[in-house]
Formats: sequence, C-alpha cells, structure tokens
Amino acid sequence: MGMRLGAIAAFLIGLAVPLAVSAQIIPTIVPDCNGPNCTVCHLVTLAQNLINAGIYISVFMSAIFFAYAGWLYLASGMENIGDKNRAKNIFKNVAVGLVIILGAWLIVDTIVSRLIEGAYLPWTALCQ
Repeated sequence: MGMRLGAIAAFLIGLAVPLAVSAQIIPTIVPDCNGPNCTVCHLVTLAQNLINAGIYISVFMSAIFFAYAGWLYLASGMENIGDKNRAKNIFKNVAVGLVIILGAWLIVDTIVSRLIEGAYLPWTALCQ
C-alpha cells in the first residue's frame, strides 16, 4: 500500500512540475486591487476565479480517479470480486461527485444570472 501511495504521489508531482514552470500563463486567482480601491467587480472576479479553479481541479482529479478505478478493475482479474466491487464503487462515487460539483455550478450560475436583470449572459460579464 505504501509503495502504491508513493508511486501515485510521484506521478502527481511529475504532473505538477510543468504547471509550476509555466506559471506565467496561469491567471491569478486574486484580482489586483489595493485595499479601499476594491470594488464589487473585484469580488465577482475573485468568486469566478475560485469557482473555475475548483472546477479544473475536480475534473483533473476525477480523471485520475477514473483511471485508477479502471486500472484496479482490469488488474483484479476474473476471480477477485472484492477489487472489482471496490473499482465499481470508486467509479460510482467519482461520477456522483462530479455530477454534484458541475450541477452546483450550473444552479448557482443560473440563479445569479436570473437575479441580475434576467439577462442571458454570464454573470461575470457584468463587470467587464
């Protein structure tokens, strides 16, 4: 178990290294404002950036867990029912979690865009 966890950690670190090197192309999460110069638009931009970062991370982690569950399912063979059931549970839990996260984003986006004058545009476009 420890060796498998170490391999997963090394794999994730290997994936993160290119992101750290190309940090100049990743937008900042916190918008530039100086204390009293911050407006509501800065808060909306911060909220949108946090939501986007959360969605990106959850989709990325979902792909990793789907791949892990698929590997576990294929490696279990015909006789190991326990690992197959574990892989199926991982598939199910990741799919349900991803649907909940994306559904929550859709609900929040729909409610906020309806509250802001019923416009059919993204609510973050109001401050641009």
